[in-house]
Amino acid sequence: MRSLLAVSALTAALLTVGSPQAQAACGDGSFNAEVTGSGSSWTARNGSRTVYTGSSLRAAMQAANDSLTANRTTKERIVVRGSGTIPAGERYSMRSYTTLDVCGTINVSGSGSGDYAPVYARGVSNIEVQNLTLTGTPVYGIFMRNVVNVVIGTVNMRLSRGLGVRIDNRGDTSQRSRNIRLDYAYVQGASSHAVETYGLDGLTIGTVVARSVGESGLLLNDTINATVGTVDADNAGAGTGYAAFRTANRNGRVGDGYPINVRVGQVIARGGGRGIFCVSESGGLQIDRIDIANTGSNSILIENCYNVNLAAQSGTVTGPGDIRLAARSEFPVTRDIVVQNLRVTNSAIRESPCGTNTTFRNNTLVNSSQSVC
Repeated sequence: MRSLLAVSALTAALLTVGSPQAQAACGDGSFNAEVTGSGSSWTARNGSRTVYTGSSLRAAMQAANDSLTANRTTKERIVVRGSGTIPAGERYSMRSYTTLDVCGTINVSGSGSGDYAPVYARGVSNIEVQNLTLTGTPVYGIFMRNVVNVVIGTVNMRLSRGLGVRIDNRGDTSQRSRNIRLDYAYVQGASSHAVETYGLDGLTIGTVVARSVGESGLLLNDTINATVGTVDADNAGAGTGYAAFRTANRNGRVGDGYPINVRVGQVIARGGGRGIFCVSESGGLQIDRIDIANTGSNSILIENCYNVNLAAQSGTVTGPGDIRLAARSEFPVTRDIVVQNLRVTNSAIRESPCGTNTTFRNNTLVNSSQSVC
């Protein structure tokens, strides 16, 4: 149900890059409300009732949403059939216990500022976005704040600006957003991150594919209890300090400690800025497999991070970017880092300043150097 069959040539092209095997066509199955149309002609229906006719895709989606059962405690589903445009300064706002399935392409036009997104949710729970294909110039493709029990299935975005998917808790930082699942996201051309989180507890991500995004492929901020299958980034953050995969702002810190609670299956990085970057008192991180080559800055930078296990299973790093363990003076020094099982080619492993309890083992250096404490 959460995989997308081609509904346009664009969607078909996007699905060729690492997307999960399709299980059912978009829009199949039962639904409670339906939006149909194209261009500037849209109709929303709930059963035999017509709840909207007009020129606005966003208004049709909102009317369909608002026609669902009030105060419901089980999910009701909206299917959108057709392709159209939503201005960057508008948003469709999800309510609790809602499933959205978009079988077409939403093009975001114009410019906007603030937390606008064609798919938006704030302070709600038990929501699902089964399929979503976006083009254009959003501020955010998907924006969710202080949400609980979220499932996002297949997301395909080919953008000209903006940030792909952001989920955070910045409306009320005393409460984390919880139980978030993202199966598959392909994001190309975003001027910011492909996927970013801040303040989550309980995150499961299948695959993030980032292509030519301005900042990180996947950025986790202050997020705990996270499992990620694959981060696959090409040309993410070129000319910046961002990375294919970045953790920051005490990511992985549980209470006052850093038990391993952020687990990543593999990170693939080609070009761009950095490959992997852990910074600002983050940690509790294990990455099983690493495949990094030709980054413009460090292949891997671990800076003021704690309890990080790199390449627990295997990895390759090809320069010119180096592997660096570092620390800034304003935070406690880097500690409890394991760098292992790497084949390092045309690069270097460097530790400066010295960390505490750092371990380098089973690494093969090919035309590379090592300078560690």
